[in-house]
Amino acid sequence: MENQTVEALIKAGLPGCEVHVTGDGRHFEAQVIDAAFAGKSLLQQHRMVTETVKVQLASDELHALSIKTFTPESWAARGG
Repeated sequence: MENQTVEALIKAGLPGCEVHVTGDGRHFEAQVIDAAFAGKSLLQQHRMVTETVKVQLASDELHALSIKTFTPESWAARGG
């Protein structure tokens, strides 16, 4: 699986989000920025992202996904 594919899946499931994906073909890290994360716990945010790739995780096409979530404000505050 390509980084761009993971990015496209997340963007399709969370329209309007910004996504940065790195990985080696099976293990990926995604930084996801979305206003929809505001007011949600970290667990809820991560579940929102995981839901976008659940089919690929279940089939082991996507073996591992490390997720970092940010609101636009928290992303800007860290210099993003």
